[in-house]
Amino acid sequence: MKRNHFFNVMAVCAALSFVACSGQKETSEQVEEETVQLVKIAKVMEQAVPQVVSYTATVEPYKRNSISSSVPNRIKKIYVEVGDKVYAGQNLDQANLAQQKLQLDNLELEYNRVKELFAVGGASQQQVDQLRTQYETTKTAYGNLDENTVLVSPVNGVVTARNFDNGDMASGAILTVMQIQPVKVLVNVSESDFTKVKIGMSVDVNVEVYGDEVFKGKVSLIHPTIDPATRTFVTEINIPNTDSRIRPGMFARVNIDFGNVNRVVVPDQAVVKRSGSGDRFVYVYKDGKVSFNQVQLGRHIDKTYELISGVENGAEVVIAGQSRLKDGASVKIAE
Repeated sequence: MKRNHFFNVMAVCAALSFVACSGQKETSEQVEEETVQLVKIAKVMEQAVPQVVSYTATVEPYKRNSISSSVPNRIKKIYVEVGDKVYAGQNLDQANLAQQKLQLDNLELEYNRVKELFAVGGASQQQVDQLRTQYETTKTAYGNLDENTVLVSPVNGVVTARNFDNGDMASGAILTVMQIQPVKVLVNVSESDFTKVKIGMSVDVNVEVYGDEVFKGKVSLIHPTIDPATRTFVTEINIPNTDSRIRPGMFARVNIDFGNVNRVVVPDQAVVKRSGSGDRFVYVYKDGKVSFNQVQLGRHIDKTYELISGVENGAEVVIAGQSRLKDGASVKIAE
């Protein structure tokens, strides 16, 4: 009896042990099942992406002229005020050259008188030659003084500064005239685009005060050297500004279109930012697992990102369920 009782106890223990092991195995499988993350995926493809690059700039006059006298002189009258439009060759002031003009007139009278005397034998050839030389020299000097003292606008433009008033003894810049038809903007373009920028290229310009209105401009000058500190080169863009609405000093945004390039485009939901860094990643799905791919982003277009690198054409990427994923994790695709 005791022996049979012993075997019965052992059988019960074995049965309980089997049940416990089976339960443990089922629990382990259940945990493993629960750790497989459900995700949604989308297939990505290459497409033509416009390569439009934006630059900020400040509007500048096409030409800026600081107009001054070559010698200090008293201003008799300035004919223009700030804001006045002027044309090339226009006299902007009246300088006080009365004394110099009087001297020239007196020499002219004396020279003519000596010539008359010489004709009747009342003066020598030497006297005539001396006065002619003196008169011609004074006349040239007066012409230079008149040209370099009287202020003349070298361009069609607008007066933007007047630094002296009538009667002032002036030296240095007296007036500033700016040509604003056209105006220009200077932008620092990346070295990588040096071969893409061409003279005559059409560009779109937005001026902040006019909202979304687009002004057309053209590349007029490309500086021939690269700044080694910024790895950029200066590009000058002219805007016709026929109505003079754009003024120097305004803030502008220049958009240069470099054409289309085929790029992989992914939904913006697929892009993950790693905490504590500026790196961006995308989970790529393949054969039930995901890989954590670092990507280089291009333009943000509607609800997608252009990818410069990181994901191949035709790949499947995770667009939902990334919060608990890790590199190499097993996943299931949600229906």
